Amino acid sequence: MSGASKSLGAVCILVIGIYTYMAQSSVLELLNPNPAESYYNLLVEGFRSGHLSLKKDVPRGLTELADPYDPTANEHYRLGSDHLYDLSYYEGRLYLYFGVTPALILFWPFTAMTGEYLFHRQAVAIFCTVGFLASVGLLRALWRRYFVGVSPGVVGACALALGLATGMPVILSRVGLYDVAISCGYMLTMLALGAIWCALHETERRCWWLAAASVAYGLAVGARPSLLFGGIIVLVPVAEAWRERRPVLPLLAAATVPLILLGLGLMLYNARRFDSPFEFGVRYQLSGQRQVMERLFSLHYLWFNFRVYFLEPACWSGRFPFAHDIRVPPLPTGYTRVETPFGVLTNIPVVWLALAAPLAWRGRFETPASILRWFVTAAALLFGTCALTVVLFNGAVFRYEADFLPALVLLAVMGILGMERALAATPESGLTDRPVWRRAARCGWGLLLGFSVVFNLLVSVEHYAEAYNELGIALMQSGKTEDAIGQYKQALQINPESVEAHVNLGSALLQMGKVQDAVGEYKQALRINPSYAEAHNNLGAILQRVGKLPEAIQHYERALRSKPEYVDAHFNMGLALEKMGRVPEAIEHYEQALKLRPDFTPASNALARLRAGQ
Repeated sequence: MSGASKSLGAVCILVIGIYTYMAQSSVLELLNPNPAESYYNLLVEGFRSGHLSLKKDVPRGLTELADPYDPTANEHYRLGSDHLYDLSYYEGRLYLYFGVTPALILFWPFTAMTGEYLFHRQAVAIFCTVGFLASVGLLRALWRRYFVGVSPGVVGACALALGLATGMPVILSRVGLYDVAISCGYMLTMLALGAIWCALHETERRCWWLAAASVAYGLAVGARPSLLFGGIIVLVPVAEAWRERRPVLPLLAAATVPLILLGLGLMLYNARRFDSPFEFGVRYQLSGQRQVMERLFSLHYLWFNFRVYFLEPACWSGRFPFAHDIRVPPLPTGYTRVETPFGVLTNIPVVWLALAAPLAWRGRFETPASILRWFVTAAALLFGTCALTVVLFNGAVFRYEADFLPALVLLAVMGILGMERALAATPESGLTDRPVWRRAARCGWGLLLGFSVVFNLLVSVEHYAEAYNELGIALMQSGKTEDAIGQYKQALQINPESVEAHVNLGSALLQMGKVQDAVGEYKQALRINPSYAEAHNNLGAILQRVGKLPEAIQHYERALRSKPEYVDAHFNMGLALEKMGRVPEAIEHYEQALKLRPDFTPASNALARLRAGQ
């Protein structure tokens, strides 16, 4: 075994070991330890029963609601013991709007062969591992064909980047339903790139490899529809053949027919479920927002999303795990949420080396240089189209970065290999070896790579804390307050600076009657973030309860300065002002609460009471 192969093998063992450990340590599935009840397995059981919906009973109360998609009306069914959160409800059945591909290629075959069920976290670990191995296979092919002079240590470092600088550790640290489809899409896009590599190099079997790439990418779209426009990468070998004046019709058919057929199958699947080939179930989703009223994609979101996905640095502190969430800029109108994204250019600086990718073909003979250019074009198209789709969406979430970050890191690896070659003697270039410059370059990209890997691992620790916090929220919603308190405390053990965990712990303690302890947690949250609206609102409610109305109003005012659309703060402010006899001002806040949430019954009742008394 060569030195590079040993180096790659050692890195693969390390990365896969980290993936396995992180997935098994993920806590979000602890609320329901029975994998048979996880959504993808319920979908498989639905398929095995001959229908496209989940094998899960619809609560009678949900079917009797006048508007089952009203977040307030369906909250009991979404967050209570029925646990219908993020399912799609249509004509008396429950569906999964997340991609169907994971059920078809993993969950169903596994259950059919073993009679057992996979946890979501196990599926994500499998998808991430296969995707990583596919990218390492590409790295090995690059090394053996074009960079054989590069040292084994450099090849191993590149493999480390592909495994630990791509955001996968962050995903594995808090695996949920969403991550199944995302990691499946990652795996299939890497396999599609691998097939494209083979199509560019094995001309006699080019059609077969292009068909494989088309199948892989079609399945990727079935897992993650936002990857759709990246399907253009299957045309890269066709464009290369056309440029070389070779026959293209068989290649074009191989590249497009499987993708089209899979797309038609996905449209039929949607039509049979929701009576529309273009409806994936988002409009019928049971979630905290009424999805049908939202503008999902818009150019209006582009600059904001570009900032949070590419530019915003993490906040650093002297306490482990040191790296914390970015400071979120003001949200655009119509934007829904920001969930712990981070700017890849500032926090994963190894990706800047993608700019050096052209060095990979500099000074080469025409044929190998041309093939490398075409492959880099495919990877760049995958990155560009997926990134553009994500930055037009109405929410920013860290896991969405998995759509474009692996392709960008692969381009950065090409840049590292190109730099190594550019600073070494080659037969094509006729240059003499430059060891001093090469060592300096290695120090530079080594620092960028080291920082990127360490950042991914530190952020994954931060996300473990967030996962414990989310588990606490789920336990609270299930009425298990004491258990929730334990999870919030576990989150704060990992990250004492978690503002949300302090606020949630305060709310749980307040529910248990421990008022002073709750006040202490709210004050801790405000010490960390003086403008945190929820802490001000909750602390104001406690002060209002004990009759300290002026102090309560001060906290409500600060909450509304930070979050003007905060309905609960407007309502609480109205109550406080009403008790102080400032009725016109109270009416203004009740009206504002209703303007923001027209179905907010407490505000409408208070408003009716005050107007009746005037």
